[in-house]
Amino acid sequence: MAIMVAPLNDIHPQALVAGSARLGRGNRVQAGAIIEDGVELGDDNLILPYAIVKTGTRMGNGNAVHEHAVLGGAPQDLSFNGSSTTLEIGDGNVFREGVTISCGCKGEGCTRIGHRNYLMASVHVGHDCQLGNDIVMANGVLLAGHVDIEDRAFISGAVLVHQFCRIGCLAMLSGGTRVGLDAPPFFITEGFAARVRGLNLVGLKRAGLRPAEISAIKNAYRVLFRARRPLAEILAELSVSDEMHVRHLYEFLSASRRGFCRGEL
Repeated sequence: MAIMVAPLNDIHPQALVAGSARLGRGNRVQAGAIIEDGVELGDDNLILPYAIVKTGTRMGNGNAVHEHAVLGGAPQDLSFNGSSTTLEIGDGNVFREGVTISCGCKGEGCTRIGHRNYLMASVHVGHDCQLGNDIVMANGVLLAGHVDIEDRAFISGAVLVHQFCRIGCLAMLSGGTRVGLDAPPFFITEGFAARVRGLNLVGLKRAGLRPAEISAIKNAYRVLFRARRPLAEILAELSVSDEMHVRHLYEFLSASRRGFCRGEL
């Protein structure tokens, strides 16, 4: 009796997979999808109809790329000269319809997407952005180049983020916010001229922070945005905290090169 050997991957006859693309096992590539030369896919990825994974993209395991998403496209930057830059994607990410992610721009530039991120329809991630893990970006979020986003940030719909800005872990950006400075971790930032409005209490609780940890962050918020003292003095006070989230807040603010969003005027 002949033994039937299942193929390593399920590739629809109407999909286009370049001969030099490297695929692991269990990938499903549906009709009309395109995987270009030099792409590397791990295992168990789903590439839905008319999605395009472009040259220079390296993807891990268990990702879902929905219809008309384009991953690894050329940077939207006039200085891009066709360099062989890359896009690196981890595991368990979801890229919904029409998501576009550019590769790096110059030299060995690389855009990086971590693990378990959820990018809703029409999100754009510019060249050389660095995204951590468990980030949610709602419809129409636009990231310029070189934006860094830490773990578990939540970015609501139609948020605009200027190049070289940073968004801290467990930050929450309200819909339509225009971010031109760093958005601190743990807080809600909102508005056309983005301001910090308060703690992201829902996000902190969902992340499993204990009441004592939330209380420490709340006290740091009061010191930072309610006390009318010189910033250097405030940062010095935060720097000696033995609570790890307050320490992270201090390190984030101290590393800011563009400046960070402040509280209510």
